[in-house]
Amino acid sequence: MSLDRNLALELARVTEAAALDAGRWVGKGDKISADAAATEAMRRTLDAMDINGVVVIGEGEMDEAPMLYIGEELGSGLDGECEVDIAVDPLEGTTICSKGINGAIATIALAPRGGFLHAPDMYMDKLVTGPDGIGAVDIEQSAGENVLALAKAKNCDPQDLMVVLLDRPRHDKAIAEIRQVGARCQLITDGDVAPAIASAVEGSGVDMMIGIGGAPEGVLTAAAIKCLGGFMQGRLVFMTDEERNRSNNMGIEDFDKIYTVEEMARGEVFFAATGVTNGDLVRGVRYFSGGAKTHTVVMRSKSRTIRFLETLHYFDHKPGFRS
Repeated sequence: MSLDRNLALELARVTEAAALDAGRWVGKGDKISADAAATEAMRRTLDAMDINGVVVIGEGEMDEAPMLYIGEELGSGLDGECEVDIAVDPLEGTTICSKGINGAIATIALAPRGGFLHAPDMYMDKLVTGPDGIGAVDIEQSAGENVLALAKAKNCDPQDLMVVLLDRPRHDKAIAEIRQVGARCQLITDGDVAPAIASAVEGSGVDMMIGIGGAPEGVLTAAAIKCLGGFMQGRLVFMTDEERNRSNNMGIEDFDKIYTVEEMARGEVFFAATGVTNGDLVRGVRYFSGGAKTHTVVMRSKSRTIRFLETLHYFDHKPGFRS
């Protein structure tokens, strides 16, 4: 099924609405209210779209946050028309939003029905680069080996490379290896989707994202990386038998499988993300008297079109906006 290319700009409206509502909670120390505001704005805007959508990647249960739950049906389309899977994170980086730290985004992706890997809310080991990483890096290699391989592929010195990792004890060994071979590390507290995508955007200042983060966020990242023509691998990380059982119920049988971009995001894919706070990929919401400015990236895999949209919103003309 070929999807209408106008869906890309419709998705921009969805993430803009979520970012505008979540932006009111930046730095207020209340991640639950910020997430709830983004979720309600996204649900409201999606329900007005001419689609038959089903949420297959929803908000993480780990945060005990209000959810666009898996299986929720959204959109006002006619039966049998524009049937799509929805992968969504209304506020990726709830904690950093509540603290006013860089890197929070509102993000969504669409694919034809059955297009997204149904990843349970658990961990995934990820490796993400731009197109130069194709055929050069591999998730089964060490962090240091991948840095050296990417430097060779990019025809640069390892010290020219910036690698993003979540600042967690589980990544201490990888961080040490990266520094030992001469590359630089950018350690983030939360929210690995935006920096992972930035690694495939020329001139972003990020060259690679590695390490263990959320599996649902990995599918969202794969959708964007497919649009960018970059490289990504992901492997689920099981912590309990309950996670294995849940994964099996979702159709996952090979617990050691390394997933490619095409296996996580099949068919024609659309992706959009709007900044809530500043980051490597997009800038955060900027409010002014009577309105706000947003910065959004919108992508379409079929045409490999990447648009960065800077939009002015005047609230007197947005009756649905919760100011």
